Amino acid sequence: MSEPAVIELGPRDLLVVAGLPGAGKTTMLRHAAPGLPVLDSDQVRARLAAVVPAVPYRCYRPVVHAWHRLRVVTRAFAADGPIVVHEPSTRASTRALLALVGVVSGRPVRLLFLDVTASQALAGQRCRGRVVRPRSFARHVRRAEKWREELLASRVPPGWRSVRVIDRGEAGRVRVVAGVNRLSDPPPRSRIVTTAGSTASRRESVP
Repeated sequence: MSEPAVIELGPRDLLVVAGLPGAGKTTMLRHAAPGLPVLDSDQVRARLAAVVPAVPYRCYRPVVHAWHRLRVVTRAFAADGPIVVHEPSTRASTRALLALVGVVSGRPVRLLFLDVTASQALAGQRCRGRVVRPRSFARHVRRAEKWREELLASRVPPGWRSVRVIDRGEAGRVRVVAGVNRLSDPPPRSRIVTTAGSTASRRESVP
């Protein structure tokens, strides 16, 4: 069995897990980031769907996305520790917004891009029982293809700290953990050692 690929986050890191809708981001995060705060627009969608079950999602989709972004901004400023954000991020404007949030809140923004084909993503949507509208998905695919070329060329988006691209196989082995803040080692204790037959003394470190 392959060893897990561990991604260790710093105390203020904001990790964006990106990729096409249906790529498998939610599935990966279920096992990859236990115990870490994950912000996902599906959490908002599910909450609103429970309140207005008879209303089609398309009618309140803009509210879901706006609320999701508000949650990201709020947690970036108010929360302690690293944050994980589930966001396709195929729009350049979305990436710019996330970079701005990182700069203003003092959080390094890191990218974990789940690289799948359009057919794999579409199959993932069908498997989860929620399919993105064809025109909207086509726009995601066009934008993601251009962005993917930049990422594979090791071009980090402006304002971002790092980029990592993984495929479905690697996604099953990824583990995201919060790094432990290590305090600097305390200075060594010392004791007075007196040399036999002498009044002189010296200090000796005690481990």
